[in-house]
Amino acid sequence: MMLLWLLLIPLACGILAWLSERLHPNLPRLISLAGLTVPLGMASASWFNSREGFLFSGGPWLAEVSFPWIPHWGVSIHLAMDGMSLLLVVLTFFLGCISVVSSWTEVKERVGFFHLNLMAILTGITGVFLAIDLFLFYFFWELMLVPMYFLILLWGHENRRHAAMKFFIFTQMGGLLMLLSILGLYFIHGGISGEYTFDYSRLLGTPVGAIPAFWLMMGFVAAFAVKLPVVPLHTWLPDAHTEAPTAGSVILAGLLLKTGAYGLMRFAVPFFPSAAASVAAPAMVLGVIGILYGAVMTFSQTDMKRLVAYTSVSHMGFVLLGIFAWNTIALQGVIMQIICHGIGTGALFVIVGILQERVHTRDMERMSGLQAQAPRMAGVAVFFALASLGLPGLGNFVGEFLVLLGAVRISIPITAAASAGLIFATVYSLWMIQKVFHGPALTRPGREAAAISDLSLRESFVLGVMIVSLVWLGLFPQPVLDTAGIGIDNVRRAHASAGEHRQPQPEVISRGGVHAGR
Repeated sequence: MMLLWLLLIPLACGILAWLSERLHPNLPRLISLAGLTVPLGMASASWFNSREGFLFSGGPWLAEVSFPWIPHWGVSIHLAMDGMSLLLVVLTFFLGCISVVSSWTEVKERVGFFHLNLMAILTGITGVFLAIDLFLFYFFWELMLVPMYFLILLWGHENRRHAAMKFFIFTQMGGLLMLLSILGLYFIHGGISGEYTFDYSRLLGTPVGAIPAFWLMMGFVAAFAVKLPVVPLHTWLPDAHTEAPTAGSVILAGLLLKTGAYGLMRFAVPFFPSAAASVAAPAMVLGVIGILYGAVMTFSQTDMKRLVAYTSVSHMGFVLLGIFAWNTIALQGVIMQIICHGIGTGALFVIVGILQERVHTRDMERMSGLQAQAPRMAGVAVFFALASLGLPGLGNFVGEFLVLLGAVRISIPITAAASAGLIFATVYSLWMIQKVFHGPALTRPGREAAAISDLSLRESFVLGVMIVSLVWLGLFPQPVLDTAGIGIDNVRRAHASAGEHRQPQPEVISRGGVHAGR
């Protein structure tokens, strides 16, 4: 029943936080933090206490629960967790806690309703990572949409209405296309087998003709590509990031984008292996385009938050590249990149939120020389900028290196082009730090001249935890790679049972080094 509690506790605490606002304004914050800390502890304990036995037990799922929901339609409450979904659930609750604490003083109006929406988003994201009934998966996929719309619309910045509507239209259209594909697969499977079901394991291997399989896959890909996002479907992301409150930006960058990557790995490629193989090369090219386009666009930004948003477009290009390389090393790199990007870019958005609270602007042209007034903040910002550019010893380097190592076995030219993104990342990360924290003091006309305070104890704690996480992931990634490897084996077995392997006998990173596939 742990999987049900991982969904029910945050949702119940969100409702309680909404109702408790009339008693004290800090109660919603405390209840929400407790409602995320408990499931974070449950998921982490499941990982650490059973990691060895789970990794070598040979079973596909660490935990699983299933019971009928609408049996007449073949719909069930079917939740399951393997190594991949376990890591993403831990990331969800970790960044959820960061979001609550980082917005402690930023949100002053309708605090209870804010935390209700925040907890509803996190419940939906957790459900996406756990649901293996396609109807239930779509339910949670849509559950993420409405509360995030309200989060941007009600607590966002100047152009929040435009950003919220653009986010809603893009994601809703993608979701509707995915629903059509789910229904198409449901009816094709039912027509062939006589069993109408949305169950993941039963739909795998459904015989579908090449042309219908391509169009069904594209319905899934449309939804996941919008969320990832894939260029040119990315245009909602900079607006949403720029206008969202800090907590919304952390969840968008750290979690919502990752649901697109998870959907491609869990559903789109395994369901339609031949169709996925046919579009692998164009998809990898789009990944490289995203890497380079996102990096180049950062140089035209003066809004610091918008700049960080475009770095997400660039970094998620590595994720798309690794998914369609579809070998174990590349997919392990994808999981590492997902986790480390979520933490590192989430931290950059926290820093931007802290700066906006103090200097009341995100315009880098009105910031300069802040290191003199806030040296601790400048030092922390430098750390996360180095993490973003992929400094060896930090988690982002491990993820991007593994993606490139896996991709080079598929295409050397594509991998070489993607590697250029690392050079761009070095330039834009250090340029951002130079622009904001170094240079002349804030005394010239048109610049913010008011003194600002350095990081508070609460802010230092939040960012310190994120620093420790990235250092640990960079120096000791093997526990994460081992756990991710079992989840990846799970989706690769699903891919094999549904059709064919694109790459025979990939190499695997294990405790003993790199060796032939399992």
